[in-house]
Amino acid sequence: NLFLDLLKYQIDKSFMKILISLKTGVSGSAKIWKGVLIIWLCSLLLVGMVAIPMKGALKSGFGNSMITEKLKEGINVEALADLGTNLRSVISYFSKGLFMVLLIGFLMNTFFSGGLFDSLKGSAGKFSAAEFFRSSAKNFWPFFVISLIMSLIIIALVILVFVIPVSIIGQAKVSSEGAIFKTGIISTSLFLLSLVVLLLVADYARAWQVVNLKNKCFRAIGFGFSQTFRTFFSSYPLMIVLLIVQFLFGWFVLSILSGIKPATGAGVLMFFILSQLLFFIKILLKAWRYGSVTKMMELNFQIDVRSPR
Repeated sequence: NLFLDLLKYQIDKSFMKILISLKTGVSGSAKIWKGVLIIWLCSLLLVGMVAIPMKGALKSGFGNSMITEKLKEGINVEALADLGTNLRSVISYFSKGLFMVLLIGFLMNTFFSGGLFDSLKGSAGKFSAAEFFRSSAKNFWPFFVISLIMSLIIIALVILVFVIPVSIIGQAKVSSEGAIFKTGIISTSLFLLSLVVLLLVADYARAWQVVNLKNKCFRAIGFGFSQTFRTFFSSYPLMIVLLIVQFLFGWFVLSILSGIKPATGAGVLMFFILSQLLFFIKILLKAWRYGSVTKMMELNFQIDVRSPR
């Protein structure tokens, strides 16, 4: 009976921590909507830097032909083939533009994450754009190292639990399609379960870093691992809930946008407004995750973030 009582107490305690963290994350993300707006605007400008010249390159390649009509229903190989010698230059431009967006996007996400985490900590008052940018700049390098190391760990995890097992099974002479499929399913499941842990480590590391005056990114990563496994039964379900909500929202966005095919100028404008509104909500959900993890850290350690060490 004593064991069951202790188990029930721990479950109730973890459940309450999760609810408090989720609630605080929602209120925190709503409080810093101006910071989310800044991130959205910068992301829009970044994409526009590539999309607008890309549109000009396609227009130059297509000229005044009616090929654009063929592309309204999706990718048309024959239409793209009509670009002739311009196709190679368009593909090259698109590849370089995509690489630039991914690189600058990674750096921009790293930069603004510092401002988000700092604005979401317990002692943060009313949102200040100046403080948001100051915190983003202050935490950029430790956040960059944390993001880089965790990204490398995730890549290594993909190779270890997915690429290597599937390759071994695929090259085996006695292997069947069923065996390859089962191996892929098991490997994917292990990867997703492990990915939740690594995301927790990264978020805890960054949440810890913003409450410390000195840049200690490696110590922050160590804290992230220890905090994740020390509070596993409250932290892991919390991250699962957050990721499920983000996944369902992503699926909802794809299902909505993929079914819309605007045919008029007004339709294109409405499609653009809707897509940007959904992207804004996506950033809010990320802020909700950051705020929830930060609150969980504060609950576990009762950290006074007004007096960082």
